[in-house]
Amino acid sequence: MEAMVFAAGRGTRLGPLTHTRPKALVSAGGRTLLERVVERLKAAGVTRLVINVSPFAGLVKEFVLARRDFGLDVRFSDEGPRPLETGGGLKAARHLFERTGPILLHNVDVVTDVDLGALLAAHRAADALATLFVATRPSRRALLFDAHGLCGRMDEDRGLKETARAPAGEVRALAFQGIHVIAPRLLDRLDEEGTFSILAPYLRLAGQGERILPALLPHGLWVDAGRPADLERLAQLG
Repeated sequence: MEAMVFAAGRGTRLGPLTHTRPKALVSAGGRTLLERVVERLKAAGVTRLVINVSPFAGLVKEFVLARRDFGLDVRFSDEGPRPLETGGGLKAARHLFERTGPILLHNVDVVTDVDLGALLAAHRAADALATLFVATRPSRRALLFDAHGLCGRMDEDRGLKETARAPAGEVRALAFQGIHVIAPRLLDRLDEEGTFSILAPYLRLAGQGERILPALLPHGLWVDAGRPADLERLAQLG
């Protein structure tokens, strides 16, 4: 099984910790964010892993090499001095995948105890183009879903409400949790160029009739480790 960890972010909210290292190598409770994510992916059955890198790329590569690639087939996608965000990063790395089955995508700063196997099972059962781990938590940014899947998004801070297609029936606003599963065929449909969020092709393709589905899964822990206070919380949890 294949997975990709989005680890190229600068982590500006974690400064000054990220002045000398990438966000992926910031530690919480004695383990780096990258280690925490890779351990979870490996436990879920991942054997081939793509990691994108940008600032301090050499440090990430050295860290992984020192741990003998975590016992996985690891491949790096080096984005140079400027991160390409999730969509651009996935597009730049698409030649590194074997495309033998669903691909699990995971933000490096998301720490959770959600059952990744259940997320994969939900994706396979629905035969969707993508399945997104979402939650009903309060958020000023949310994705909009109807009975057929993704139909839009909203961002209160930017005063944005985008519609991908006319909704059918009740619409739910759900918070994206930074973990998703894609069908390999999505890789050849990333038409956007340069630096862009994965949400851009998701919304475009949803407007074209593709199924981008939500997965509301039980979980007790979910931390977006983007601020020092989040690292402190993780350290207390162990």
